[in-house]
Amino acid sequence: MTISNDGELAQLEEIGRIVANALKAMGAAIEPGMTTQELDRIGRDILESSGARSGPELCYGFPGATCISVNEEIAHGVPGERRIRAGDLVNIDVSAEKNGIFADTGASFAVPPVSKSIERLCRDGRRAMWTGIRQVGANRPLGGIGQAIGEFARRNRYTLIRNLASHGVGRSLHEEPKEIATWPDRSERRTINEGLVFTIEPFLSMGSEFAESGDDGWTLLGDPKTPTVQYEHTVVATRNGALVVTLPG
Repeated sequence: MTISNDGELAQLEEIGRIVANALKAMGAAIEPGMTTQELDRIGRDILESSGARSGPELCYGFPGATCISVNEEIAHGVPGERRIRAGDLVNIDVSAEKNGIFADTGASFAVPPVSKSIERLCRDGRRAMWTGIRQVGANRPLGGIGQAIGEFARRNRYTLIRNLASHGVGRSLHEEPKEIATWPDRSERRTINEGLVFTIEPFLSMGSEFAESGDDGWTLLGDPKTPTVQYEHTVVATRNGALVVTLPG
């Protein structure tokens, strides 16, 4: 989606706030003993009370309102009877639609007590995302996002998942540009158009480089299975840089 008027931007900001509010509430509610299905219900209630519909349910028939991935699961985890435990690393991905406009956000949460290395991984996962966001702007190279995140990961001795990319969003959950690398890709020659709406969502890992399918047909696992975090915002490219629309309010 490319924003063409103030009305479209207002609609995008509205659904952006909704998914951000759901993510914030879910993150605050995490506690040992609760199931991922119970956590998903919190997100569903916020989406539905705000007049929004779950993106993965609507577009792909996903069996849950949100994606909740625990430990070895790094993306697209199906909410269910799995109980969250102290020391777990929980990733929550919330996307939704309202009035024909989609927004997408996500974050990883460490359930105390956790090691210093996991605390650092979470901190640096957010830093990696913002490193990418700072590369966004009208007429700037799209490849600059992955180059900057890749340098951050290399400097801090992390790996990046190289088959889960950022993507365009807005009129649908996944749209052009569908593959935006959050790792260095020398073949990338595209330019960011003014008003372009897309996600920035690097998967920062302590050793994994690829995501592989689990047994349920939805959940993705790290290969190799090492701690991995994902942080995600939906942004609009402007002449002054990135406008982040997935902030709670």
